[in-house]
Amino acid sequence: MTAIREPWGLSVLGAGSVTAEPRFAEIDLAVDLVAATPKEAFAQAGAAVAGLRGALREHGVPDADVSGSRLRLTSEYSGYGADRTFRGYGCEAKYTVRTSALDRLDLLIDDVVTAGANRVDDVRFEVEDKPAMRDEARRRAVEAARRKASVYAEACGVRLGAVIHIEDVDPEDLRGHGHGRRTGGDPESDGAFAPGSVRVEAAVMLGFALVP
Repeated sequence: MTAIREPWGLSVLGAGSVTAEPRFAEIDLAVDLVAATPKEAFAQAGAAVAGLRGALREHGVPDADVSGSRLRLTSEYSGYGADRTFRGYGCEAKYTVRTSALDRLDLLIDDVVTAGANRVDDVRFEVEDKPAMRDEARRRAVEAARRKASVYAEACGVRLGAVIHIEDVDPEDLRGHGHGRRTGGDPESDGAFAPGSVRVEAAVMLGFALVP
């Protein structure tokens, strides 16, 4: 058992979260292929990119909602050491597509893959004002910490004094060993993840002075 060498008050961890229905999705796509020569690689990739762009326009996605990279050419090999062999020239272009047509998202992805996007790296569901959600989650984290501290103080027969320490905590750390804390996060986090929603989390460590 470890003794508290410098007792000063009460320290508690609070966690809070806010959920909202997603308003749009971001899809990370890529045209990624290998050809025998640079000329063939550029030609095939260019045709795939044109098909991808055409499919997005058919779905009503404006060019302004598509961010992409230039075609990137690399030499591709397979194997290692003495078994390493030249495969050809790889050509890659990455795109991030934003769409609010969530009810047709599966059709859009199917069509752009058919048109030439042979890699789907990620699909993210987002909301318009995530900073405001984050602020509300932080307020809920403070409320949770205060509520927990009040219970501890009442059980110990003392009163809470002023807040003398505020430490922002990364919610991701609560799932691991961040800051030397236990695994699993705060058991008083407000609610489970709701399917089909965007969840924004916050956590805070508050230190309170104690009044006898």
